[in-house]
Amino acid sequence: MTDLPERVVASEFPAGQSADSTDRERVAANSEQKASHNKSLKASFLSSFFASTLSIFETHPESHSGEKKATKSRSYGWTTAVKKVVAGGSMRRLQERLLGTSSTDALSLTSEIWLLGMRYKLSPEESSGGADHGNGSAAFLEDFSSRIWITYRKGFDAIGYSKLTSDVRWGCMIRSSQMLVAQALLFHHLGRYWRKPSQKPHDPKYIEILHLFGDSEACAFSLHNLLEAGKGYGLAAGSWLGPYAMCRTWETLARAKREQADLDREKESLPMAVYVVSGDEDGERGGAPVVCIDVAARLCSDFSKGQISWVPILLLVPLVLGLEKVNPRYIPLLWETFTFPQSLGILGGKPGTSTYIVGVQDDKALYLDPHEVQVAVDIKTDDLDADTSSYHCSTVRNLPLDLIDPSLAIGFYCRDKDDFEDFCTRASDLEDKSNGAPLFTVAQTIRSAKSVQHQDSLVDSLGGAGNSGMDDTFAGDNFRDCDAHSGDDEWQIL
Repeated sequence: MTDLPERVVASEFPAGQSADSTDRERVAANSEQKASHNKSLKASFLSSFFASTLSIFETHPESHSGEKKATKSRSYGWTTAVKKVVAGGSMRRLQERLLGTSSTDALSLTSEIWLLGMRYKLSPEESSGGADHGNGSAAFLEDFSSRIWITYRKGFDAIGYSKLTSDVRWGCMIRSSQMLVAQALLFHHLGRYWRKPSQKPHDPKYIEILHLFGDSEACAFSLHNLLEAGKGYGLAAGSWLGPYAMCRTWETLARAKREQADLDREKESLPMAVYVVSGDEDGERGGAPVVCIDVAARLCSDFSKGQISWVPILLLVPLVLGLEKVNPRYIPLLWETFTFPQSLGILGGKPGTSTYIVGVQDDKALYLDPHEVQVAVDIKTDDLDADTSSYHCSTVRNLPLDLIDPSLAIGFYCRDKDDFEDFCTRASDLEDKSNGAPLFTVAQTIRSAKSVQHQDSLVDSLGGAGNSGMDDTFAGDNFRDCDAHSGDDEWQIL
């Protein structure tokens, strides 16, 4: 898919900066300090270099038509090679790191950032060394750059009969979903406060997680295995799919890997139940999905084969929040989901261009971009000194929340029953703030076989309600019955 227009954090952050022509004007205008002046000079020089290098691809009139054919023949191969280097991801990263200039729509140093359930209050005093960095830009960037970043790859084993060895231009939704699930695994095994250490050896669990997302059939959650699991939802090598089908693909793959692990203890599986909170046959009609507590309990019981009453849960909530654009009434609700401690972010982006949205600030969505093309790597589970740099990114890109595709999916990870109860309480509070148009709702039971809009076939297959070992913990006024949402107040696309 096509790349998103890039917007990156301001130069006040210590790493991952980007630049454009308007940035250089802004830096030049703020040359009161010597450091800023030097930065402007450096940006001007480097920008001239990049501009002059790129200019070789412009079309210029030929003064001697007889020379045109020969010149084109001699220079075509060289020009093509240089173009690939200059326009490629490596050169882009080099430019971002060397220019060190700020973006005209850079992140604010006075507004709070929410990153997957954690709040960071930035301060303008940090740049002068007068602030506590424990909760400022340095801490935010350390957290952001510790998130697992998964991108386009090239040079991996061919995908089945397709002979494709790269997912460039079509695999961004798959890569975005891999990032979301990878964060769930990080939170599960290492905790939300884990940060990537600067020294080796790495934590074995961290390496194991990266191995799971390698690009071969031997890796449990690889592109190859997701494509196989998603065949029933139209997923195929070289094609693109939406968030709903991607969530269903993960549900299918998790079930398949769980069954394999039951037969072979050496097989890897997802250590959590997957609950796709969605409805009708295609998941694209709108309507507020319902998180049914009894369904979650039944999934936990099934996952553990009745041995324990509760297990960790990965909640995936596909949504359609408008036709061509997200209806503005839902943007504050999307924003607030990032304040949930259970937040795993959003699969979203611009139409046809998927990203992994991990945070928000003001009216901006902060995301990890899967559109960087990198060479495939093979992280072995026992290689604690492996080079993992291609799985992390310190460039914080952003786009306006009101420009994201209305078709998206929100993810949540609930570690245990108490965590799930807290999630349900927060979700119900969010519903109360929605003025009759919630993102999703919470209910205790399913009392009727009648299908409610956006109640999915998975719920139907569970057959009835029952308390599934649930106590009265969730039986409060906050939670209604699932079939109570079929009335006049039912949410719909506006």
